Amino acid sequence: MTEPNPPLLQHFGALFRHPVEVPPALEFDERQNAPVMEECQLPLIDLTALIKHHNERERLACSTAICKASSEWGFFQVVNHGISPELLGTMKKEQLKLFQTPFESKASCGLLNNSYRWGTPTATYPKQFSWSEAFHIPLTKISEEAGYGEFSSLREVMKEFAAAMSELARLLAGILAENLGHQTGVFEDICDESTCFIRLNRYPACPISPEMFGLVPHTDSDFLTILYQDQVGGLQLMKDSKWVAVKPNQDALIVNIGDLFQAWSNDVYKSVEHKVMANRTTERYSIAYFLCPSYDSLIGSCREPSIYRKFTFGEYRSQVQEDVKKTGYKVGLPRFLV
Repeated sequence: MTEPNPPLLQHFGALFRHPVEVPPALEFDERQNAPVMEECQLPLIDLTALIKHHNERERLACSTAICKASSEWGFFQVVNHGISPELLGTMKKEQLKLFQTPFESKASCGLLNNSYRWGTPTATYPKQFSWSEAFHIPLTKISEEAGYGEFSSLREVMKEFAAAMSELARLLAGILAENLGHQTGVFEDICDESTCFIRLNRYPACPISPEMFGLVPHTDSDFLTILYQDQVGGLQLMKDSKWVAVKPNQDALIVNIGDLFQAWSNDVYKSVEHKVMANRTTERYSIAYFLCPSYDSLIGSCREPSIYRKFTFGEYRSQVQEDVKKTGYKVGLPRFLV
């Protein structure tokens, strides 16, 4: 099978217990079927003052903007972040080559530590299904030559990309911690390569509906996530109790707060529900870096009285996986309320 796309249509159709018909292109008007969606411009933050160590006034203004966006939006975008456009461009080219590999090779050749995933194996009904494929790679496995096969040129780029994203994630996490009265290096001891990971995403063009999820609604189970995406669009987030579409910015990286930071900050920072909508005609690519603690790290509120009981990251991950397996839905932080 030389087709790069996974058998998403067959898997999705199985949830209905009968084949899914693809609407003829000439009879399908996506504009008439798609809901009107408000488009938003995420808070845009220039990190020059942090990266180049400008004076304290400029640094404070930048830090304040980061913390304000994390509290009010749970999302923001950053420019002049210190990761070169050349590195991002090279990473994108290597990602494209990887995903254009025939599906059978991606699924069976053990690429990137056998980290290939597609669709939603746990889905029991259509709204739980994600029209996507991904490589979910722990940072500890990025250096292993054996996992790259014919994609040896990807290895060095991945190493450089992961190091740059890791540095940026720790810088931002430090700013957020400092705002709550902690040392900027508080996460250095609890976040390491053993649990941090990178996910390479591809959302193939989806022929069946403008309502199809590329990635189902969710919050991230980490401290924070940094996303590098293309210009296709599709990312949406919950803002003021309604879904809004994020306008792509080719010069920016997107940052969002995860569940652990919401719990650790005692709800000062918000882990916001978000999703990706599939595109009928155009595939979409993105790369996400996830800043996570070790599994035995204890997550407790930095302020009292605490909204959440103390829990380890390992406990949290296990509970999320159990919930998804049983119900197809992530309950998340509400399970850990005091």
